[in-house]
Amino acid sequence: MYKKREPQTKRPTINNSIRAKEVRLIDEEGQQLGVMPLEEAIKQAKEKGLDLIQVTEKVDPPICKIMDYGKYVYSLKKKEKSAKHNKGGELKSIRLTFNISDHDAETRAKQAEKFLKIGDKVMIEMRLKGREKAHGDFAREKIMKFTETLSKIVPIKTEREIRRQPRGFTMIITKQ
Repeated sequence: MYKKREPQTKRPTINNSIRAKEVRLIDEEGQQLGVMPLEEAIKQAKEKGLDLIQVTEKVDPPICKIMDYGKYVYSLKKKEKSAKHNKGGELKSIRLTFNISDHDAETRAKQAEKFLKIGDKVMIEMRLKGREKAHGDFAREKIMKFTETLSKIVPIKTEREIRRQPRGFTMIITKQ
């Protein structure tokens, strides 16, 4: 019903909105033209039919680039979008149960393989409830069997060995 609004991103300052007396100018090919008065930089941009865009204000004088404003905004959005997708290196979790069947373990191994191929780390955890806690050796064997199955699909290396936690066992692996 309502259109979801995108978060407001700070728009780059262009042409007459730039509040500096002097700017460090870069032309459309990426060549530095040096420090010059703002009016002269705007004049050069207008002569080429392009805009003067303030790239950064963190330095004095601010860096400005001669280019098409639409193309610049498009490239910024594209960078932002790719930054969201390239989050590799996250910690993903695969949870095994005490009585997991071989087929379910294979399914989870395939899911872990997908995570590892992206570049994520995988935490294998096995929660133990009640009387299962007394059978720690059996749980360790299940985890080791799972890692063997996974290592047949994709080469792995252990980043953190199997550890006993209050609620079971955990282990962290990465792609080799």
